[in-house]
Amino acid sequence: MVAAPTSLADLPLDELRVAIAPAIADAAVFDGWSTAALDMAADEHGVDRDVVRYAFKGGQQAMIGAWIDAIDQAMEAALPAESLAGAPIRERIRRLVQFRLDQATGKEEALSRALSIMALPQNAGFALKRGWLSADRMWRLAGDTATDYNHYTKRAMLASIYAATLSVHAGDTSEDKAATRAFLDRRIEGVMRFEKAKAQLLKSEREHFSLTRFLGRLRYPAA
Repeated sequence: MVAAPTSLADLPLDELRVAIAPAIADAAVFDGWSTAALDMAADEHGVDRDVVRYAFKGGQQAMIGAWIDAIDQAMEAALPAESLAGAPIRERIRRLVQFRLDQATGKEEALSRALSIMALPQNAGFALKRGWLSADRMWRLAGDTATDYNHYTKRAMLASIYAATLSVHAGDTSEDKAATRAFLDRRIEGVMRFEKAKAQLLKSEREHFSLTRFLGRLRYPAA
């Protein structure tokens, strides 16, 4: 049996990045997503600074990506699919997004800086990929099993909602983030209305096509 690591310094680099990422985000509130933030997090956890710098040689993208990974893992641990199964789909999504927002509460400055970095043209691909992956994890926890084009439209819409809500959350000074919660509820309700309308349209089209095929068979019966 392999012995369990006794400290963060004993972790493989990919696990170290995720484990230390929340501390980097804390430091980024004051120092930005910088080497200074890496050093502060390393000192906090008693890990050699050079090791941490090497683990994050990918720079700001690596730091922000690790923070997202840490939030993903915390979300999956706190809200497994079975814990959400009895709730309506909109409530499942709301809980999942809200959990992620709560992880950034108190770190709004770090979040704002991360959003600014991800908005840079050279980081567009990174931002889209990370948003998609987070949306995919949320939908999977919510029980989504779609494999057709709905798989993609659902994730694209949720990634868009999440990104917009993060921006509101970063600047929200209302009590208990009430403005963010209201914004999120409105966006989710809008998506639910869209999905309902889309389902009704597709049902109508299927019924139309089914009726046409039926009439065709009556007129031109199979030999």
